[in-house]
Amino acid sequence: MSRFRALLRTTAVRMSALYLGLFAICAVALVFYVTDLTSNLLTYQTKQVVQDELKVLGNFYRRGGVSMLIGHIDRRSREPGANLYTIAAPNGEILAGNVESLQTGVLEIEGWTERPFSYRRFYQPEGTPGHAALAEVIFLPNGMRVLVGRDLGEPTKFRSMVQRSLAMALGIMVIGALIIWFVIGRGALQRIDRVSQASQKIMAGDLSQRLPVSGSHDEFDRLSEALNAMLGRIDKLNVGLRQVSDNIAHDLKTPLTRLRNRAEAALAGKEDADAYRAAMEEMIEESDQLIRTFNALLMISRVEAGAAVAELSEVDLTQIAHDAEELYEPVAEEAGVRLVTEIGDGIKVTGNRELIGQALTNLIDNAIKYCTDGKGPPEVELRLGREDETVVLSVLDNGPGIPENMRDDVVKRFVRLDESRTKPGTGLGLSLVEAIMGLHGGRLELVNCDRSEQCGLCARMVFDRRS
Repeated sequence: MSRFRALLRTTAVRMSALYLGLFAICAVALVFYVTDLTSNLLTYQTKQVVQDELKVLGNFYRRGGVSMLIGHIDRRSREPGANLYTIAAPNGEILAGNVESLQTGVLEIEGWTERPFSYRRFYQPEGTPGHAALAEVIFLPNGMRVLVGRDLGEPTKFRSMVQRSLAMALGIMVIGALIIWFVIGRGALQRIDRVSQASQKIMAGDLSQRLPVSGSHDEFDRLSEALNAMLGRIDKLNVGLRQVSDNIAHDLKTPLTRLRNRAEAALAGKEDADAYRAAMEEMIEESDQLIRTFNALLMISRVEAGAAVAELSEVDLTQIAHDAEELYEPVAEEAGVRLVTEIGDGIKVTGNRELIGQALTNLIDNAIKYCTDGKGPPEVELRLGREDETVVLSVLDNGPGIPENMRDDVVKRFVRLDESRTKPGTGLGLSLVEAIMGLHGGRLELVNCDRSEQCGLCARMVFDRRS
């Protein structure tokens, strides 16, 4: 009983009940309307037939008087499916026709009988119910009465058949609607129950739970998919927050300890101004590195939270690539790295110019930093072009590359292949690039370099051209 009450409280069932009630009212009104329309149509047709017959009888009466009229009525009354014919004396006694008796008072009023009257046919067995008819009564100048009518047996049967058919159709539709109502309402309640159960687990802290999706792509599925995407986003941000907390606790502990030890060593040493100055410079450099790390973490958090979405506009990737080339040419030359470019013209996407530029410079900086560890002459190539429905901005190098089993790890915060930390960096560059590409609806791909010589790393920033 409680489940039935819960079913009645659902919006889907209430809407179904409202439509069912409205449908039933319309269907009943339609039954009465069609029945009344059918009755009026049959009455009109009966009246037309009687009036046409009276015109014929009038012609016979004018040509031959009462005798010819009686003779014609006698012949017509014997034909199969004949109308009702009666000629009566002024006192109401039936003189001719195919009717044995009429309902009292029918012949006393001239004109069309507004209501059906009963009559008995000749040779009708006793005890059987009488027939009903509509007729028109004409008074002749000599006082005799002529009645011409139409039996209502066939129209009545037809009207009853229409009523039964409509009632049966209404009953079937109401029963079908009730069944559909129950099935839809029960299904909706079950889906709501599953959503409630999943929601309770989510509220209990299990963000890995997802709302059920039936695959019917209805409004419930669309709502569940939207909420699941939101939950996935929240879960990803929470995981990122936990990772940041853990990484800060582990990876920033070392530079902070090193900073403290240098300060302590400086204080414990001899009072030498040059030593103090050198110690302070090292501490400032270490502090700058910490500030850069925190700035990178803040930038990643802002990008992942979508703080820069409102700043997206059409940007010229070609110009960004040329700016990066101009910026890093002297850096690459100083590091002994050959920088080559293959940049397509007029390539634009929707995005944030500063963030895309930051992501590209991170990739170029990493490529220059690590390609010198390769066996051949260090070389970095910057490419920009279109591939099917995407725009790809790539940075290729001929360095040692990244093992395939570690490519998913290097985009995590503070993860570095250089475990000895001999090269400068925070381990946040690729994390920032991936976050920026996620903001732009694209992706970061780390694949093997497609060069014919030594295989290095190809970092691809893939943009959807339709965005």
